[in-house]
Amino acid sequence: MRGGVWRIRAAGGVLAFETPLRPLIVLSALCAGLAATGLISLLTGSYGLSWGEAAALLARPEAGSMASTVIWELRFPRMLVALMTGAMLALSGAILQGITRNPLADPSLVGVSQGAALAVVALIVLWPEALPGLRPLIAFGGAIIVAAAILSLSRGADSAESGATLRFVLMGIGVAAFLSAVTGAMLTYGRIEAAQSALGWLSGSIHAAGWGEVRVLALVLLALTPALIWAGRPIGALQFGPAIATGLGVAVPRTRAVLILLSVALAATAVSAVGPLGFVGLVAPHVARRLAHAGPGLHLALSAATGALMVGLADLVGRAAFAPLQIPAGLVTAMVGAPAFALLILRSQARRTL
Repeated sequence: MRGGVWRIRAAGGVLAFETPLRPLIVLSALCAGLAATGLISLLTGSYGLSWGEAAALLARPEAGSMASTVIWELRFPRMLVALMTGAMLALSGAILQGITRNPLADPSLVGVSQGAALAVVALIVLWPEALPGLRPLIAFGGAIIVAAAILSLSRGADSAESGATLRFVLMGIGVAAFLSAVTGAMLTYGRIEAAQSALGWLSGSIHAAGWGEVRVLALVLLALTPALIWAGRPIGALQFGPAIATGLGVAVPRTRAVLILLSVALAATAVSAVGPLGFVGLVAPHVARRLAHAGPGLHLALSAATGALMVGLADLVGRAAFAPLQIPAGLVTAMVGAPAFALLILRSQARRTL
């Protein structure tokens, strides 16, 4: 280490990368927080477990045991789903903010999450016997249609980089409001049983998550990991503007389209698993940036860990604060995220005034 920069050396010299030490320390602390949150989640609930019992059951499940069923069929998959959905929404928001150069860009704010939610609600209300495995595909389709529509509507003759302007956010807010109204109409006039099921999903509750959702989220994350590793460089170039990015060898229109697809795929998969979780994609990248300034690639990792910790804590608080009553994680993230969103706007206005 030299000057606060971490360097890996081998016998032949310095290896391929060096990075400031602070982001690595923060990332390690966030990972430790994730481990602690996950362990506390396994122990928390109406069925009490000690640290030793939980560790023994994780190492060797007992068939037919109530404690083993609580750990392996209820709490463990729920904890994994909470962490993975938080990471995916935070990554989606960080990518959107990076490519648009707009700190207010967020999959739930600009209509992407609402598009995925409308598609899944339509599936639940109009075709209740459909297989749950169709939800990720339907959600992705709804999200990508909405993203394409917002980009098309926000393109103006006065802006060569339409995605980076305030027009993109304002158009997204309008589309999100329209989609929410359509979703509400479907819930109002749909069958009561299907509407109740959709309402439970729309609240962002993770209590019904199981190993099926874990498998889908894990497969999507693994499949998109190479794209996330690649995304760091083009996001860093796009943050300088389209002209400089082109000079650095980035094919701006094609690269932006691929990154938007990547962001939409992450948000749509997370929404299809647990429903909309508001403000995670908006707040987590800003919190990660406040904790440690880092390059785009490492910032994505910090945002993912921050988002996972946010949703993991939200689910834990919603489950334990008013037990046996359970508050959906989506409501907890909204209660925390809304004031944070207002604070971001006030800080942005203060900077412009100065």
